[in-house]
Amino acid sequence: MASSAEYLEYVLDLLADVPDVTTRKMMGEYLLYASGKLFGGVYDDRFLVRDTAAARAVLSTRELPYDGAQEMLVVDIESREAVAELVAAMLPELPEPKRRR
Repeated sequence: MASSAEYLEYVLDLLADVPDVTTRKMMGEYLLYASGKLFGGVYDDRFLVRDTAAARAVLSTRELPYDGAQEMLVVDIESREAVAELVAAMLPELPEPKRRR
C-alpha cells in the first residue's frame, strides 16, 4: 500500500522546524532528507526514522518499512519542537551523502 499525500503533508508539518527538509518519492513511498542526509521516510502511512543512538534514546517501537529492509523506529511524537530536536540529534550520526560523478 502506498502512502497518501495527506499523511506526507502531516509529516512535513511535523518537520516544519527542521531546516532543509526534502523528500523523494520512491515506489509510492517517500524518503526524507535533512541537509542532504537520509534520516527517515514515510512507509504505508507510518513516519519512520533510521535506527541511531539518538533516535533510540527517544523512540522504542521498531518496525520494518517493507519486506527485506532493516528495522526503523516509529515516530510517535506529535510535537514539532521534539521532532526537530530528534532530527538534529540524529544528523551527526548519519553518513554524509555519496557524491555523484
